[in-house]
Amino acid sequence: MYIKQSQLENLKTSLKPNKVVVIYGARRTGKTTLLTEYLKTESAPYLLVSGEDITVQGYLSSQSIEKLKSFIGNNRLLIIDEAQKIQNIGINLKLIVDHIPEIRVIATGSSSFDLARSVGEPLTGRKSTLIQYPLAQRELGALEQRHETDSRLESRLLYGAYPEVVLMQDNREREQYLKEIVSSYLFKDILELDGIRQSAKIGRLLQLIAFQIGKEVSYTELGTSLGMSKNTVDHYLDLLEKAFVIKKLGGFSRNLKNEITKNSRYYFIDNGVRNALINNFNPLDLRNDVGELWENYLVIERLKRQEYLRESANNYFWRTYSKKELDLVEERNGQLNGYEIKWGKAKPRAPKEWTTAYPEATWQVINRENYLEFIV
Repeated sequence: MYIKQSQLENLKTSLKPNKVVVIYGARRTGKTTLLTEYLKTESAPYLLVSGEDITVQGYLSSQSIEKLKSFIGNNRLLIIDEAQKIQNIGINLKLIVDHIPEIRVIATGSSSFDLARSVGEPLTGRKSTLIQYPLAQRELGALEQRHETDSRLESRLLYGAYPEVVLMQDNREREQYLKEIVSSYLFKDILELDGIRQSAKIGRLLQLIAFQIGKEVSYTELGTSLGMSKNTVDHYLDLLEKAFVIKKLGGFSRNLKNEITKNSRYYFIDNGVRNALINNFNPLDLRNDVGELWENYLVIERLKRQEYLRESANNYFWRTYSKKELDLVEERNGQLNGYEIKWGKAKPRAPKEWTTAYPEATWQVINRENYLEFIV
């Protein structure tokens, strides 16, 4: 069963002659499915290759215009899966789009550190970027009635939204799949980097982060717990973000001296991965972290919405040293929008410090009554 991906239309509109579309996303989030569905609509001749193929690597790392032309032939669309595996891919893609008329290129990568570094400067003005997340509620909602969405909410909080997980019917099967993701795929791109060999410590780092959802993270404290420097902790967290395992939010500050900006908060791109890391798939009524699961789910679903609707926004949390806080602050088109996320039915008032410092900003409580408007 294919669940229509929001990025399908964005891919169609982004793909233009002599331009490159780069698609990032964690393994198994549906990048290959996205390409397969797009190619069903493609009428021009195309070439689909894998960056893991050594022959492909030889041609697409050659920096030879003649070799590149020979490899592509009469095709007018080139698709490169796992493009980060190809040395000097950025300069070679530049040569392709600059010297082959009407060529269109799609490059995918399961991590952004190598590929983004390679394509960044060479493809300035020649590329657009899409991020493929696990399935979003705005995609799933197209196939559900409201009562079905509500009844499946607990499953989304516990098992996340990897495409295969969503399509599974058995929770035991879901648990095994997510544990396999964690053990076999989660660290693969990071551990392939030179000098990164501490998979056990990276796993332990993620477990510590998993227990601090919605809280500021201290690199020094994490380093002490793991026996590594705070700079190493910072480096590993940066790699994990670029591998689409976690997402970092910084603190927002513009006016107040007592606003916290030094530390950051981290959220997991998928709730199921977070729960697999701590080996806890207990039902919600047996958990003490429902608020954290709910906050993680809504923050990431909101980021999916921004990406798929092509809404450009800066995202932060807001907190003062007097412990007044907002879970998410969006800065979009010069407008500040503050959100407080609540699992229960409590309806707190806007913090006075927020309304005083930012009188033009909006403020809203997001709960189970109105969350679909927020993420869909």
